Amino acid sequence: MSVRLYIGNLPRDLEREEFEAVFAEDVENIVSVKLIADRKTGKCRGFGFVTVKTDEIADTLVSKYNDQALQDITLKVEKAMPRSKENEGTAAVAAPVVAANRNKVGGKRNGPAAGRKPNNNSYIAPAPENTQPDPRWASDLEKLKEMLAAQTTAS
Repeated sequence: MSVRLYIGNLPRDLEREEFEAVFAEDVENIVSVKLIADRKTGKCRGFGFVTVKTDEIADTLVSKYNDQALQDITLKVEKAMPRSKENEGTAAVAAPVVAANRNKVGGKRNGPAAGRKPNNNSYIAPAPENTQPDPRWASDLEKLKEMLAAQTTAS
């Protein structure tokens, strides 16, 4: 089973070839390398992913490349969070709402909002009830909830 590694804190001017060169000595264990780029500018967004063959190789590469310097910037390497069906469903729910706000044809608005000024506030659909917080931040989230509850009861 392959394992994805998150490679973060990458320089913004990093090219794909340079990113691949970082992992050149481990190429026999790597399935794929993907540098995430901005759609408009084509520049690196500061992170990428490396997919390796096994969990043991992933652990080895994390310990080898985490905190390594690349162009005077320290890399952050960790196992990527797996995509879950719940997260994919949430994105599908939010997408039509955003698309509904962009109903322009020929530069003019159509529909009920045609006579009003455009609203720059984005609507984000509420998360489903069964959505769990990211486990990396769950304890911090609980502390914040407790602090918020203490403030509202003290007022």
